[in-house]
Amino acid sequence: MERKYALLGETLGHTMSPPIHKALFDLRGREFSYELIEVPPAELAGKAGYFGTLAGYNITIPHKQGIIGQLDRLDETAKRYNSVNCVKNGAETVGYNTDCVGFLESVRAMGAKLGGRVLLLGCGGVGRMMAIEAALAGAELVIAVLESDIPLAEKAVSEIKAMKPGASVAITGIGAIDTAQHFDLLMNATPVGMYPKVNACPVGDEVIAAADAVFDVIYNPRETLLLKKAKALGKITSGGMSMLVWQAVKAHEIWDGDTYTDEEISGIIADMQAQVERDFPAV
Repeated sequence: MERKYALLGETLGHTMSPPIHKALFDLRGREFSYELIEVPPAELAGKAGYFGTLAGYNITIPHKQGIIGQLDRLDETAKRYNSVNCVKNGAETVGYNTDCVGFLESVRAMGAKLGGRVLLLGCGGVGRMMAIEAALAGAELVIAVLESDIPLAEKAVSEIKAMKPGASVAITGIGAIDTAQHFDLLMNATPVGMYPKVNACPVGDEVIAAADAVFDVIYNPRETLLLKKAKALGKITSGGMSMLVWQAVKAHEIWDGDTYTDEEISGIIADMQAQVERDFPAV
């Protein structure tokens, strides 16, 4: 029997959600429909009845907080960030945040050490989530930001300290990173290097050389200049498509109880990267 799913947002022109979810549904032989629902914030409340006819749905900007009033309950992940990107309908309507799970699974799958000494570049949006998850995982965290973003980093540190009083977290300027320090993992949460400005790198070679592994949230291009430099230095690397696919995997676990092997997910990641390269060639 076909079950209905959707992605809810306001402008969904270039989303990768439909092909990612199709690949996951197809692997488990499920009959489904997955539609795109574009709704301005002022009309969100009026669509509640239709959302209730869906088995589940994903949510993106600008509705991740606005949808909360329509839900019966929030999972701990959604409570942590006051943000919902996945909803399951049933006896009750429950909101989840699978972004953080996608991030954690991406780091695990690449074989990096999140609980060690971690350098995070940027702290807005996804960077805030990465900072919190790294700190909760026991990282000795250094957040490197532009001077204009220091207030964002300070706010994240306050949140971290409230959740984990003994957390080790420091702030530095992105141009003042101590390259004498060793980092188990370098994470880029800035847009530097994203298509179409693919020839930019957020840090110099000496910072990259100081890290054992490099994770970049950017998924277009497949391999940013940061990742190319890291790979040339023999570092473990992973790009943002991994996080995008793994958060979708969590949604399928929530909706239908489906689980997937690392090998199956690696295949989907490669297919989605190839699709992005076809649609948005970085040349």
